[in-house]
This record gives sequence, structure tokens and C-alpha cells, in this order.
Amino acid sequence: MKTIDELLAEGVAGKRVFVRADLNVPLDGDTITDDGRIRAVQPTIKALAEAGAKVVVASHLGRPKGAPDPAFSLAPAAARLGELLGTEVAFATDTVGESAKATVAGLADGQVAVIENLRFNPGETSKDDAERDAFAARLAELADLYVGDGFGAVHRKHASVYDLPGKLPHAAGFLISTEVGVLKKLTDDVQRPYVVVLGGAKVSDKLGVIDNLLKKADRILIGGGMAYTFLAAKGHEVGISLLQADQKDTCLEYLAEAEKRGVEFVLPVDVLVSSEFPDLKTKAPAHPDTVAADAIPADQEGLDIGPKTRELYAAKLADAGTVFWNGPMGVFEHPDYANGTKAVAQALLDSPGFTVVGGGDSAAAVRTLGFDETAFGHISTGGGASLEYLEGKTLPGLAALED
Repeated sequence: MKTIDELLAEGVAGKRVFVRADLNVPLDGDTITDDGRIRAVQPTIKALAEAGAKVVVASHLGRPKGAPDPAFSLAPAAARLGELLGTEVAFATDTVGESAKATVAGLADGQVAVIENLRFNPGETSKDDAERDAFAARLAELADLYVGDGFGAVHRKHASVYDLPGKLPHAAGFLISTEVGVLKKLTDDVQRPYVVVLGGAKVSDKLGVIDNLLKKADRILIGGGMAYTFLAAKGHEVGISLLQADQKDTCLEYLAEAEKRGVEFVLPVDVLVSSEFPDLKTKAPAHPDTVAADAIPADQEGLDIGPKTRELYAAKLADAGTVFWNGPMGVFEHPDYANGTKAVAQALLDSPGFTVVGGGDSAAAVRTLGFDETAFGHISTGGGASLEYLEGKTLPGLAALED
């Protein structure tokens, strides 16, 4: 895989460089609530601009239905990128139409433009190879070189991620190179004990990664909504907690496989419960109760790991050589249910090992809860991409960047 350092060494001055970024930031109206993904790709864009390239930045945002939708415009992301770069960033109001062509044609050496949301064009996400290829061909007309740096999208077989690199000389940006290096430390060069912390809502979202990590990890700690399916599988009452009843047999298989392989598979021993889901807008006090994980009342819902579990998980992380964490321990958006996620984040900071926060809600939680991002070994920008890599899958966007 060619790197951006090699591309820069060859010279990019005066050339149009298409950067496939991941600017898929959360928005509250026009306000970006977490700009982490924009900041993550900034070094690549800045290096290309400083080397005299005409930089054309493209990304998706959200899930529009293959047509323009103002709610998913990249205009706020373009404005924020300009603030971070300290320079004006041009914005094209379409992807491959007249605005995009004119905007790119108007770039001087060292200038940056962002084109509108790629998913406004149905060719970006089409499962029809010909339709996707045709859109990629039109994107290729905007550039001379391609740099892939949208790690959060490399698990998608989309036109700008998979098809376009084959039409232009291509290289991996700083972010993708870093992410791949980190993931290799989690698969090929693991320092032990290797502890994996998995949370989030659904067991089904993590089936492949659990299956693969049972062959690699020394300990797996489970939290979040997915914990209640494991607890139910063991025969415990989980009340009205989030439950995937159809996954209980799979959970039992994983528990049996972990025991067979000598992998510690750790479930919560206590949880915070309430009869009502908290109000995440007003953050009104929720007054949860703490109960044993095997004694959740029938009319109560588990919403965070309890204090004994927080202590237990911190102890299991204390001697880790490598930690991978993906998924919050509870409803961290509400202060009464944030302590489990806070405890795991703090335990990662206290751990002597190499710590990786696996993107998605985990990365958002780290920032929301006020932790210093630089204190962690690595914070990924791609939750789904990271998980699929750890499952052992071939990621289309990475395969396309191979020489």
C-alpha cells in the first residue's frame, strides 16, 4: 500500500488530489456536536495543500436516500474544516455536476474544496457494479490523484471507496496508515494480557468480532445493552432490559467456547436499573437503583453497570498489555448512567498497556465525558471498520488501496 509520504515525495504541486475523507460528523441542525473525524483527516489535507496540491475533499454524511437532502449537507463540515485549517475552503453544492466542476476548476495550488455529500448520488452506494463504476468515473474527472483517508468507510464497497482508487494513481492517507498499523497491533503483534471490552446495544452487532477474538484475547469484558442477553442466556431475570432473545443460544455457545479456550469472559455483577428510560434532552435526575445482575426486578431496565462491576472491570484492566474497547457500558449521555463508561475509560488511562478506543459511540463518549484524547494509545475513527478488521474480514477500501 503506497503511503502519502511516498506520494508527497514524488510531488503533488499543481495536481488535483481527491481525498476520500470521513466527515460523517453528528449534527444538531447545522451545529457539529463532535468534530473528531474532521480533525482526524486534517493532517492529510494540510500536508497536501502545503505541498501545492489542489485538494478535493469528498465524504458521505448520514444516510440520505440517493438524492439531495439539506439535513445531510456537508456545508457545516466544510466550514469547520476551514476553521481548523485556518483558510477558506470552497464548497461545491453537488458531487459531479456543474458546481463541482466549476469549484475544482477554480482552485489555485494549495487551495481546498469540499464537494457535497457523495450519498446524494445513488451511484455511490449502488449494489449494481456498472452504476457504481459510472459514478466513480465521473468523480475521477475531478482529479489526477486519489488519497484514501476515510477509515470509517473502508468496510463499504462504495464508488468513492472501492471503485475510484482503480481509476487514479492512489495512496493511503496518514489516518488510514495509522489505523491499519494500530489494528495490526491488535491482531498480529499483541502484547499480553490482551483484554477486550465490548459494550453497546446489541449482541448481534458484535457476533463476528466476539467469535474471532475468542481465539486471540485473554479476557473479554461485557457491558452495555448486550450484557442483558448474556445474563438472560444464563437464566437470569433481566426485566424490561434490552434483550435479543434469539441470540441467547449463541451467547451460551460463546461462554462455553471461552471456558474451553481458557478465556476469561466477564459479565456484570451489578447494574443500575430504573422503570423508565432517562430523558436525554433535559438530563433530569433519574434516581436509579443498584441491584445484583442476577436479580433485576421484572419491571426494571438495566441502564449501566454498577459500582461493584466498575471495580471488577478496572481490576481486570489493571495489568493489561493491550486493550481494545468498543461500546459504552450504559446510557452515558445521561449523567446518572455515565459512571460505568467513565470507569472503563479511566481504567484504560490507568492501564500500563497499549489502549485502543474502537471508534463509534466509545470515541464519542471519551470526548463527551471530558477525557484527554491524547492520553489513550489510539482513538479510532471507524467503529464498524475496526470491528470488521478484527473479525478477519477483507475491507474493500483497504483492498482497493493495495498496489
